[in-house]
Amino acid sequence: MTDAFAVQGIPIADLAERFGTPLYIYDADVLADSYTELRRRLHPAVDIFYSAKANPNVSVCSVMRSLGAGLEVSSMAELATARWAGAAPDDVIFLGPGKSEGELRACLEGGIAAVVCESLEELAALDRLSGPGTRALLRVNPAFTTKGARLSMGGKPRQFGIDHELLLESASSLRALRNVRVTGIHAYMGTRILDEDGVVQNTAGILAAARELSATLGFPLETVDIGGGLGIAYFENEKDLDLDRLTEGVNAVVGEFAAEHPGCRVIMELGRYLAGRCGTYVVRARYVKQSKGEWFVVTDGGMNHHMAAVGVGSFVKRNFPIRSIDRSGELADRRYTITGPLCTPDDVLGRKVALPEVRPGDLIGVERSGAYGPTSSPVLFLSHGYPAEVLVSGGTAHLVRHRDTVEDLLGRQILVDRPSPAVQPVDQPAAHPVAQPVAQ
Repeated sequence: MTDAFAVQGIPIADLAERFGTPLYIYDADVLADSYTELRRRLHPAVDIFYSAKANPNVSVCSVMRSLGAGLEVSSMAELATARWAGAAPDDVIFLGPGKSEGELRACLEGGIAAVVCESLEELAALDRLSGPGTRALLRVNPAFTTKGARLSMGGKPRQFGIDHELLLESASSLRALRNVRVTGIHAYMGTRILDEDGVVQNTAGILAAARELSATLGFPLETVDIGGGLGIAYFENEKDLDLDRLTEGVNAVVGEFAAEHPGCRVIMELGRYLAGRCGTYVVRARYVKQSKGEWFVVTDGGMNHHMAAVGVGSFVKRNFPIRSIDRSGELADRRYTITGPLCTPDDVLGRKVALPEVRPGDLIGVERSGAYGPTSSPVLFLSHGYPAEVLVSGGTAHLVRHRDTVEDLLGRQILVDRPSPAVQPVDQPAAHPVAQPVAQ
């Protein structure tokens, strides 16, 4: 298990020395605990799917798959990742509001459990490309609004899904389908929900919408995806969900639905909840300085790897849990603003964080960083590139993504040769050849 200074007994300082910084470290034991603690409490009619967008590293997806989770994907690369991670086609669903024809064809060729169609136009496009028997879910934008979500994904005007009211009037569109079978619905109300009653309310509302749409439009309920959106606590004055209270309420409404529809597969899709707690983002202090009475620690990684911690676009900037890795037992008696190396004032990992005295070379860890890390961040800003990622499993550290090198960053670019002027101006030095990239 991860503590402030070690992961499964391996000192974080040793991992930083071996793999360098900035570095993401994922603890497979924490990842497994997040899944199994929910799984053993949750109604057996509910299948848990891991939302790959939260952390699409194939080794993380493979851990989730080995535990029994299905995979929810939203791109061609995530679909390939699901296959690479060992997911059976019937344990994969594909969603997203702007699927390409190529993505739809790949879903059909892969024989996945269902394509989640987010507009009637997309449903018709899937029908044109399909052979008989293709399964599709309708993503519904419900008529009700969510409670407790930090980011609302439904119940308001959104690019996601089809408004419930419009679906009720779409019987002719469904009758026109020649190859696609609508077999259920999907709804996702919001994310980072820390209110147990809000999750139960959302679940009940989605199941009620499934009943109504099925009865009105005449399609069977073989699968209903109730979303999820379960949050984890990041900030002061937040607390993690009470799993017993949460599952007691969810199980009651799911149990009633399952009794009515015993053959229906109910899916709860979770990303942040499953992966968030397993990760630590480790950076090394380069400089410690004062500016107008405030202490700053300038580190080797920041917004380019961890946009979520920076909170760009949030109304309130609050700190993820941040720890000194080198100063065990020392008093946190000074407040520092922790920044990265980028040329923007937005590059702030934490403001006025209480830490023991920080010295250049010290390691600092941003905890609960297993979800929405580098893949949700501008990793190419200033061309620093992608950080290394390490998964600790069974007491052994595995490098699961190489750090980008200069060659990696420049290797896909193409320099267009421009003809040299016929005469070099005498007052201009001759142009130097472009320097060849060197390894970091």
